Amino acid sequence: MNVLSRTLVALMLLPPASALAQAPKSPAPPRETQAAFNGFIAKFRAALKANDPAAVASMTKLPFMGDKTYSDPAQFRAKAYPEFLTAKNRACIQKKKAVYDRDGDRNDNFHIFCGENIYTFTKTPSGFLFTDVSVND
Repeated sequence: MNVLSRTLVALMLLPPASALAQAPKSPAPPRETQAAFNGFIAKFRAALKANDPAAVASMTKLPFMGDKTYSDPAQFRAKAYPEFLTAKNRACIQKKKAVYDRDGDRNDNFHIFCGENIYTFTKTPSGFLFTDVSVND
């Protein structure tokens, strides 16, 4: 009986263990989406490395983050670039791997986590654009 009770206890523990082993993974992007992002992020990182705010502004959805303060390339270069893309953040974006996500509106996004910030790049009809900086909570 002692062996039987041990066997029953072991069997009861198996379903939760197998459920943990099958935890959902983040979805993989479609191949063409990944290829488009790879091309975009290579150019974006080159612009960051060159510390070229004009090039970064050309790859940014304006008004940036929907904020009229950053509504055109000149405002983005003067205000958003120095605020969100410090030397430390530019270096981080150069190194960190982007994580794919499809949001509730079915937009393809890639995120790069740098300290307290999350940098978001979204696929638009004209290709990928830098769209948001949010707090990494």
